[in-house]
Amino acid sequence: MQTNPNQNPAHTPDSGEEVKKDFKGLFASKESIIADIPFKGHTSWSLMCSSFIAAIGLNDYSTAEVIGAMLISPLMGPILGMGLSLAINDIDTLRRSLKNFAVMVVLSVFTAFLFFYLFPLRDESSELLARTKPDIRDVLIAFFGGLALVIARAKKGTIASVIFGVAIATALLPPLSPVGYGLDINK
Repeated sequence: MQTNPNQNPAHTPDSGEEVKKDFKGLFASKESIIADIPFKGHTSWSLMCSSFIAAIGLNDYSTAEVIGAMLISPLMGPILGMGLSLAINDIDTLRRSLKNFAVMVVLSVFTAFLFFYLFPLRDESSELLARTKPDIRDVLIAFFGGLALVIARAKKGTIASVIFGVAIATALLPPLSPVGYGLDINK
């Protein structure tokens, strides 16, 4: 094997320094996941906007609007927090993630309920009906989406593109909007 005389053997990809750098990067991403768990004012407004967009998309037979709602929904923060806390056995982070996730789900359903209460559907759209009967395929999508996200977090530089794909594939917001529709007593 020929080596480049300008290449420093201490900085090869297999060196201990690179492993330490990757290990530090793992904990930096842990901190960024934990920072996205809290339910703050701007998070609630983003969630309400995405809930309204999802409800409008379901009412309007628009897949593009539903996908747009998935992209801006902040629900991924607590979901990643739950996964991280289970992976590292951190009960406090799990509690915070579950609490914030529950609050976000209730706010999403309430926002969708308000929309459907104020702008009732005359008939159920195909977009709405497609999200009312989950099965094992949906569980598999969530599992492999989470696996793709874990793999992306381990490799530097790919996280942004993968997180958007995972957010679209496993988004909870469109299924929460039909719950709000189902709660509307004016149907």
